[in-house]
Amino acid sequence: MSSGRLQDFVKFGRKIIAVGRNYRSHAAELGNPVPKEPLLFLKPVSSYVEMGGAIEVPERVQELHYEVELGVVVNGSGRDIPESSAMEYVGGYALALDMTSRDLQSAAKKSGHPWSVAKGYDTFCPISPFIEKEKVNPSAARLWLKVDGETKQNGVTTDMIFSVPYLISYISSIMTLETGDLILTGTPEGVGPVVPGQVITAGIEGVVQVEFPVKKR
Repeated sequence: MSSGRLQDFVKFGRKIIAVGRNYRSHAAELGNPVPKEPLLFLKPVSSYVEMGGAIEVPERVQELHYEVELGVVVNGSGRDIPESSAMEYVGGYALALDMTSRDLQSAAKKSGHPWSVAKGYDTFCPISPFIEKEKVNPSAARLWLKVDGETKQNGVTTDMIFSVPYLISYISSIMTLETGDLILTGTPEGVGPVVPGQVITAGIEGVVQVEFPVKKR
């Protein structure tokens, strides 16, 4: 598929596959062991919010955290994709925020329940415009995030435990990847809370910058 159509991945992509604890530094800051295989969860496509929109804090959420991530936009349909050819299925990239209700996630973890509620509210996946594949080196991209101008996250994808090709191969061994799907590849250290009235800016150094205000739903 041409990159022109892929630019609309938010409108037609069928799933968001997210990877938890994929940065060594982030696993350490949360006191989690380094995973031996990717930790996957899904976010609904209804959680997308594009530039010009706002991140909404629902009444039920008491502690909303930001997590800046490199998103991989899939091009092509593939199942059991070999790691050696996985990059052929990368159509481009996007910068994403995996917004997380940390209080609801913590309660779910303690009960052994899924994270779907904590990760799945509307506007919990702020997303940049589509980025051409050639503009990003997925193994050496610097991600940053600021809240009200103060730097909170600043990490490089070299700290990822599982590489983009490995993730594509692993995920496709479980579920068929389809054109327009988005893979969220994890977040570096520095996650923390935001409240209504604050503004998040984030970017991939030298490539893209986004801005999202936070407001009460």
